[in-house]
Amino acid sequence: MSRMIPYENLKTLNSPFEEKLKSKFADFLAKGWYILGGEVSSFEEEFSAYHGEKYTVGVANGLDALILSLKCCGFEKGMEVIVPSNTYIATILAIIHCDLIPVLVEPDSRTYNIDPLKISEAVTANTVAIMVVHLYGQCCEMDSILEIAERHGLKVIEDCAQAHGARYKNKLAGTFGEFGAFSFYPTKNLGALGDAGAIICKSETDYLKLKQLRNYGSEKKYHNGVVGYNSRLDELQASFLRVKLPHLDEINQHKRKLAEIYFKHLNETFVKPKLDTDFFNVYHIYNVLHPERDKLKQYLADHHIATEIHYPVAPQDQIAMKDYLSGHSYPISTEIHRTTLSLPCSFAHTEDDIYHVIEILNQYQASN
Repeated sequence: MSRMIPYENLKTLNSPFEEKLKSKFADFLAKGWYILGGEVSSFEEEFSAYHGEKYTVGVANGLDALILSLKCCGFEKGMEVIVPSNTYIATILAIIHCDLIPVLVEPDSRTYNIDPLKISEAVTANTVAIMVVHLYGQCCEMDSILEIAERHGLKVIEDCAQAHGARYKNKLAGTFGEFGAFSFYPTKNLGALGDAGAIICKSETDYLKLKQLRNYGSEKKYHNGVVGYNSRLDELQASFLRVKLPHLDEINQHKRKLAEIYFKHLNETFVKPKLDTDFFNVYHIYNVLHPERDKLKQYLADHHIATEIHYPVAPQDQIAMKDYLSGHSYPISTEIHRTTLSLPCSFAHTEDDIYHVIEILNQYQASN
């Protein structure tokens, strides 16, 4: 029987860090300080330093990072936020939860990121922000987006959930806009062992407000200055992230090496991610497009290779979105959702794993 290649294996992924993670847990138990302790503040400082920024606020998860970023802006109810039409639904949920209106803009068909040429067409008198999503590990084309935002007086919020360590023109994701929102879901390039998130912000005013918002609106215990939330980065997860953060560049380089093998050896009939020297892609997801995506996925499964689809249902086709996104068509997004397939490309995979995946993929193409 052929060996099984999983799409992801979190046990294998975290095995190089196992002893340090166990040590952190032992320290956590010994300290007896479980909420907003030294591990959270130390991780915030170290994450800021990695990005060359001053302010990071740890929060409970990536969705909360987006919600609190929007809340911090203080936008009036009913204002519009531009967002890519092919993003994961969390980006759109954040906008809706803040009583704002998501305005979907189509992506570039080769980068899968929001198309700057289409953003200007979507700006109205009610537009207050652009929420960019650095999808699959590649930054958006930020020069053009920042120019549009400046011209129209818009805030820029970055959804960096898939872009830890990604760069555009040597500048890190999360450092372009007013806010950079991160998820540390376990499968991310920098993944915790549970839910976790963080926000990078530019100003001390926003930093202090975000710290209030995440903690019931409280700056001082039992004194609540704003209507806040319970969205604190867990002390234990912060300690685990501190173990893995020094290895983020190593993780990214490994994934980039696996991607390089795909680029070099995978049959050219598969539509591969776009390569551009302005972009340092960290390949949180390595996807291809194929017109027989579902048949291809089953063929790989029959050969004991697991894949994923990011994402099988476009946002406008989700039942939850029927009252928010109906009445519009997004053909580029729809085609991406119909044809995209995510291939194994993890810190837990070996180069031999990827060569085997390529062999099976090329066999499929040769037989069709």
